[in-house]
Amino acid sequence: MQDTDPIPASRIALLTDWLRLDGARGVGLRTAHQLLEAFGTPGAIFQAGHAALAAYVGPALASTLCAPPSSATRTLIDTTLAWLAASMHHVLVLGDAAYPQALANIPDPPLLLYIKGRIDLLARPALAIVGSRNATAQGKANAGAFAGALSDAGVCVVSGLALGIDAAAHEGALRGTGSTIAVVGTGADLFYPARNRALAERIANEGCIVSEYALGTPPSSGNFPRRNRIISGLSSGVLVIEAAAQSGSLITARVAAEQGREVFALPGSIHAPLARGCHQLIRDGARLVETVNEVLEAMQMLPLASTAPSGTQALPTESNCTELLAQLGHEALDVDALLERLDTNIGQLSMGLLALEMAGMIERLPGGKVQRVIV
Repeated sequence: MQDTDPIPASRIALLTDWLRLDGARGVGLRTAHQLLEAFGTPGAIFQAGHAALAAYVGPALASTLCAPPSSATRTLIDTTLAWLAASMHHVLVLGDAAYPQALANIPDPPLLLYIKGRIDLLARPALAIVGSRNATAQGKANAGAFAGALSDAGVCVVSGLALGIDAAAHEGALRGTGSTIAVVGTGADLFYPARNRALAERIANEGCIVSEYALGTPPSSGNFPRRNRIISGLSSGVLVIEAAAQSGSLITARVAAEQGREVFALPGSIHAPLARGCHQLIRDGARLVETVNEVLEAMQMLPLASTAPSGTQALPTESNCTELLAQLGHEALDVDALLERLDTNIGQLSMGLLALEMAGMIERLPGGKVQRVIV
């Protein structure tokens, strides 16, 4: 069926039942799953009758489920059907053939997925990249380099469209064939944060935006930790790049581990506050990685390449590190200044800086600058 084809009546009836269940007052995700396990489908739930429902959810909630849809639910149904008329807009319900199986297998899968963009990306091999919203310039460069190389290898990069590491990962992934999925904590029809609107519009055209929240749902502090289970659920593993000791990215990593996903962490300087979360993950069993090939090999997504595509996977040679140190001198410089001095690209530079930092030869400074360590 093409995006512009009319929605069949049977599909409208199915979506109406799922939207009615999802919007029923007092019915949370856990209760909805219990009802689905007992009755099979939303339609069967609404036809079960008060006595049968009350045995599972009590008389008050049973009365709510037996009552006609509220005006707010009817409005939501009408709004969603109108939204679906636009090109590249989709709503998947749990059990649909296109619903990602990996996500369906987590303990609490979303009842519905609102999708804007390329639905085919949901079937791609995927890896999540997450990290700090207040990322350093080096951290964002690392995220973009890793995401670009993964995407070049055909891996879809999943992240949360937040500022910092998430945005850099999406931008890097859009440069490759694997593209990117943004899992958002608002309705799929909204743009949040506003500073990422242009990026979100590009993802909607070239990648895919996914939300479990009804259209029009505004940003709320509780939505974002909850959406993290979808980021990890869509992915075979999660790579954390820069995270403070109490970072929300650590929630994603914890949920990923609980879901049986591999957790990777990029190390940093022992002096960098945004490296502490990654170092804690490594102490707790996450896999320390320095190259994209290490991630691909661990996930058995692709065999190790004989060369490093785009120069972003392999650590630089000793001579390249010597040249980088020479250009850096002993003054504090940011990434843009170094790019002007060196005949290289952002991926090669970020890997070079990472190697020198791990060797204790440079350190990060406030404002995204780096400086050579005098020994």
